[in-house]
Amino acid sequence: MHTKAIPSIHSHLGFGLGLRSEYYSHILETKPAIDWFEIVSENYMVAGGRPLMYLDKIRADYPLVMHGVSLSIGGTDALDFNYLKQLKALKQRVEPEWISDHLCWTGVAGVNLHDLLPLPYTESTVRHVVQRIQQVQDYLGCQILLENVSSYISYQQSDMQEWEFISAIIQQADCFLLLDVNNVFVSAFNQGFEPHSYLNGLPINRIKQIHLAGYSNTDDYLIDTHDQPVSPPVWELYEQAIKRFGSTPTMIERDDNYPDFADLMAELDYAKLIDTQIHSPSWRKIA
Repeated sequence: MHTKAIPSIHSHLGFGLGLRSEYYSHILETKPAIDWFEIVSENYMVAGGRPLMYLDKIRADYPLVMHGVSLSIGGTDALDFNYLKQLKALKQRVEPEWISDHLCWTGVAGVNLHDLLPLPYTESTVRHVVQRIQQVQDYLGCQILLENVSSYISYQQSDMQEWEFISAIIQQADCFLLLDVNNVFVSAFNQGFEPHSYLNGLPINRIKQIHLAGYSNTDDYLIDTHDQPVSPPVWELYEQAIKRFGSTPTMIERDDNYPDFADLMAELDYAKLIDTQIHSPSWRKIA
């Protein structure tokens, strides 16, 4: 039996990189052939200064998407509308293709723990998060993307799988998933589940962006450190994701141990190659 790869369900923005200050000058001087950049929203939620100066210059040449780390959409504190006001102001300045954050909680009692903490996978958590997503989307005036986080613990009260939890939330809230393939692999290793089951359990029509990154291996568990090249098993999982979800805007994340820019471009080119090979007319999969 022969089946073709699933076609894209959305316009394809292409292949991007995370915008980091270490590469500002190189980007402005060489204008590399990159389709778009993803910014960390909090880095530019300021009144002025060099970050915004560079952002405006790069925005003149490239589309941008905004990616936050402080929304705490799963938290129990009230939504921080001062934060959302700043986020909305940045949205108006940048005019991003979309805005994303993480499906997690990041603090309690007004204290930001500066970590992306997993949630218990229960129906009550689904209802709680859906209601908060709807508030955020109403305030920002757009649908948002939420990213699956890497996990190192699990909750005894969880009564569903992570992919079932995510699927329920993004469909009930009418938002999208930023699928971090590296986080799927890291969590699968740490929690003992099959990463392909995770991908197969997600709705095809809700994946709007993909992250690729590297992890650190301590032998007992994997840590999502974003300081290494994308690993071979994550590339293999990315291939399976592209086959299932279609051609999807993809970017490389690097947040430490920064390599030469050419090394990031090589990884991005490899992602393009995988996508091209899967979606070329001659590609076939033997089921």
